[in-house]
Amino acid sequence: MNNDSFDDDLDVFRQALKDIKVQRLDERHTNRADVRATLRAKKEQDEALLARRMAATHTDDTQARSRTSDGRVEPVTPGQSLLFFLPDLPARTISKLKKGEYEWQAGLDLHGYTLEEARQELENFIHDAMTERMRCVLVVHGKAWGGLADYPVIKSHVNAWLRELPEVIAFSSAQPIDGGTGAVYVLLKKGRYNG
Repeated sequence: MNNDSFDDDLDVFRQALKDIKVQRLDERHTNRADVRATLRAKKEQDEALLARRMAATHTDDTQARSRTSDGRVEPVTPGQSLLFFLPDLPARTISKLKKGEYEWQAGLDLHGYTLEEARQELENFIHDAMTERMRCVLVVHGKAWGGLADYPVIKSHVNAWLRELPEVIAFSSAQPIDGGTGAVYVLLKKGRYNG
């Protein structure tokens, strides 16, 4: 990672802290009111993240809840490029992700899995990547049509599932060398993972 991208991410982080009015706590004067204020700020931050995620997926609450819970997803075509990012992500970060300029640190190939197995594997993979403090990973979803569906089932579901995972801040179809439209680069949150 170069210093420019680190500085951009640091500026975004500082602005987010400022937006939710987070202040430094003097450890000698920490009291219950400070803890309550910190918890309230964390709750507001989580609510703001959810609002940004909902805005980024352009769906209403009913669609978001039902997207994968009942098996319905928005079908994508085999050659369709996928792209998702939180609205406040810097343009330079999105551009680098699309160009494959982030080195991916682990990969998951979902070929041969049932839909339910694929979802479980994806969730476990993202959880493990966060535990290992990885920044960018590759998920190979393929482009094959599945079962009776007239669209690539795993690819369409991965497109929906990744949008719902709070650890994911962006994803983009990969460069041809890494699988093209049959795979995605996934950019994960930075920092310690407490999951």
